[in-house]
Amino acid sequence: MSKYTIGIDFGTLSGRAILVDVNTGEELAISTLEYKHAVMDNSLPSGKKLPRDWALQHPKDYLDVLSTTIPNVIGEAGVSPDDIIGIGIDFTACTIIPIKSDGTPLCFLNEYKDEPHAYVKLWKHHAAQDKADQLNEIALKMDQQKWLDRYGGKISSEWLFPKVWQILDEAPHIYEETDYFIEAADWVVWQLTGNHTRNACTAGYKAIWHKQDGYPDPEFFKELDPRLENVVEEKLNMPITPLGEKAGEITERAADMTGLTVGTAVAIGHADAHVCFPALKIDGPGKMLNIIGTSSCHLILSEEEQLVPGICGVVEDGICPGFYGYEAGQNCVGDTFGWFVDNCVSAEYYKLAHHEEIGIYEYLTRKAQQLHAGENGLVALDWWNGNRSTLVDVDLTGLIVGMTLQTKPEEIYRALLESAAYGTRKIVETFRDNGVPVNEFFAAGGIARKNSLMMQIYADVLDMPVKIGGSSQAPALASAIFGAVAAGSDRGGYDDVFEAGKVMGKLDDKVYYPIPENKEIYDRLYSEYSALYDHFGKYTRDTMKRLKTIRKEQTTS
Repeated sequence: MSKYTIGIDFGTLSGRAILVDVNTGEELAISTLEYKHAVMDNSLPSGKKLPRDWALQHPKDYLDVLSTTIPNVIGEAGVSPDDIIGIGIDFTACTIIPIKSDGTPLCFLNEYKDEPHAYVKLWKHHAAQDKADQLNEIALKMDQQKWLDRYGGKISSEWLFPKVWQILDEAPHIYEETDYFIEAADWVVWQLTGNHTRNACTAGYKAIWHKQDGYPDPEFFKELDPRLENVVEEKLNMPITPLGEKAGEITERAADMTGLTVGTAVAIGHADAHVCFPALKIDGPGKMLNIIGTSSCHLILSEEEQLVPGICGVVEDGICPGFYGYEAGQNCVGDTFGWFVDNCVSAEYYKLAHHEEIGIYEYLTRKAQQLHAGENGLVALDWWNGNRSTLVDVDLTGLIVGMTLQTKPEEIYRALLESAAYGTRKIVETFRDNGVPVNEFFAAGGIARKNSLMMQIYADVLDMPVKIGGSSQAPALASAIFGAVAAGSDRGGYDDVFEAGKVMGKLDDKVYYPIPENKEIYDRLYSEYSALYDHFGKYTRDTMKRLKTIRKEQTTS
């Protein structure tokens, strides 16, 4: 009799579940639920206004995903819950929740419903940038803070400690009332199993934890703020659990909520991009995976720990057991295209797209595809939401060079596609220059599967074949694979994530190969991109920061 697992991918705007056949990898059902509260970047549910650069969420939305999508996929597939042997969870990171000791989020309590710091801080909450800047300055000045080099020399404002420090500084009563700061992935697993776990991925990449060395020492946190001296012991004091392990089993409460059977295995939580490797059958070092969505994450395995400047981190066993996992990324990819379409495309283009009975993205892509490489005469910097790698600076902003009165929307659109590819090449070259080989390139996510022009541009810019994930829901599929490993072979699953990935993972038949004449043109354009990258990102980066300061002054005055 067939056995099945469920994978749930919690994204930025929605959560989705898929039900997968363990023996074939066939995806039998999928269900998606948009978050009711979406991203709260302007106001709380009460209407209370939020400052600029905030990005909050409501954990009730995550519970709604569990109670809606899981019963949906079980019903759609028509399988018995008794034949579902495991479930896996992945989540955007760093997405942290201040909770009480029993797991209750502070924002669930009446007295804190109007407190912004009581809510979930989403990964793209950038209001703690000043704390990240101070943290990095102090770490550089203090001796024996060697951990900083593992994160490219900078800790991002998106990560746990800058966000926690912001809470302490701006709402000390919320900090005091918080028993634990927990990643949303681990909190969701807690709701399913009743067990408080901490996964090695987000602990390593987002909370400065190291398998051998642990967290930074208390003296460092004391130097940041005396009240933070014992932050690890007081607010994070849980053992770190390796990936691929079982977190626990579905409780009676979770069974009532989801329709799953009590005792179903639940995998340790994982990050949404990092989880994806087995979904694309990636089983070893030298194979870079680029998850392309609203933002972009670049991941690769290695057998050695190298210090790579400007990356997001290197974590032993942080992606898959047995390897050092490296992470880099771009803050804004799909979001850039969304901004352009929403704000810079004329009504006439929408009318023409409607006339051709296609969406505006497809219309722009068709027109951009008619242009030769370099024909638009434009080069753009992909910093519309800051730069994650290799500059690690969220205060940098977007730029397009070469605009004229003749520039058309499709030319700008193509320049934005190209800028994403240039940013990826910068990351690839940085890895190679610092002892981490990149021999193969894989892409996953909706954009990778839908936008053939963009993937061809990637192949041309990188001068590498681009292989595409065979599932439209790679994170959810990978979570289902980890669910099968949590169940183990005794229950009809697997004992090894790579073994499971060989069976349940999938690649698209389409592979994009570099076009030599395009590659030559893009080499020239990339040189221009690199010059702009260095000029605005290193030598005169204060220009962009001063403009943001002036804007902030005028909008708050």
